[in-house]
Amino acid sequence: MADFKIYLAPFQGITTDVFMDVFTRHFQGMDALFTAFFSAVHSDKKVSGKVHQIDRCQYNHIRVIPQILSKEADEMIRFATLCKPYGYQEINWNMGCPFPRVANKKRGSGLLPHPELVQEILEKAVPLLSLKLSVKCRLGYHASDEILSLVPLFNRFPLSEIIIHARIGKQMYKGDVDLDSFSKVLHDSQIPVVYNGDIFSTHRFQQLQKTFPAINRWMMGRGLLADPFLAADCKGIFITQKRKPLIRRFVDDLYYGYRKEMNDRLQAINRMKELWSYLALSFDNSGKVFNLIKKTGSFDEYEEAVNRVFKQYQWQGEGGKKL
Repeated sequence: MADFKIYLAPFQGITTDVFMDVFTRHFQGMDALFTAFFSAVHSDKKVSGKVHQIDRCQYNHIRVIPQILSKEADEMIRFATLCKPYGYQEINWNMGCPFPRVANKKRGSGLLPHPELVQEILEKAVPLLSLKLSVKCRLGYHASDEILSLVPLFNRFPLSEIIIHARIGKQMYKGDVDLDSFSKVLHDSQIPVVYNGDIFSTHRFQQLQKTFPAINRWMMGRGLLADPFLAADCKGIFITQKRKPLIRRFVDDLYYGYRKEMNDRLQAINRMKELWSYLALSFDNSGKVFNLIKKTGSFDEYEEAVNRVFKQYQWQGEGGKKL
């Protein structure tokens, strides 16, 4: 058994309840799943409308951690209260979303330059939370040293862990991760730290393990969407079956799961296109593969495109290396 844990990162529009169910039925190696963020939990009425999205605290024996995007302590308290009856042990606070429409409102990574606001929220929320709290953040929004003002603050509270994407918010997903700044956080933090950022291959994962031997918790996002076998490969779990047919079964099960959930609305194809923007990278001629999927506009066209992909192109794996 591997002596480290691997988490599936949250992706808005992709890591839905249907996705987590189907994904964990087909692939191994994950120890926890993080939901896409919940927001606008301003009242009990709005809370009750979200129950169907968090009524399962695990999928195929893998625990789920619901995530909230908020800058209000009362909202976080209300969200934890909502989640607790369904068996959750923890909620996660999103302080990492880099998108300007979020950050400009001092939410997500937009909170990172404001330690006084973070302190105010934690001081009010933590004593009243009915579940444990973890934080997912970046090194900063404008600059990577912003996190250094927050780490001593985090150390004052009983957070279960801090997940750090080793970029700043302004970078979005561009440029390189900043391992030097991450190392400083690791040195200062008294709370368990999870590394997140640009784990696209087993080779890269092994490099990071050597660089940060104290880390035993890792979060994978785009790399795991591009190659769903990546977590198992990093853990040395042997895959006995041929991979391409497994990917085909996963893609088909997810597609029909979305069609059922959405009552055969064409939105199901759009959901699949979001996944294929990553998954196509693990095929040869990835640009052609994604173009085949992207231009489809009906169920028949989508199904024909998928048939062509699996007939004409080879699965290579570790497609995240192309990102």
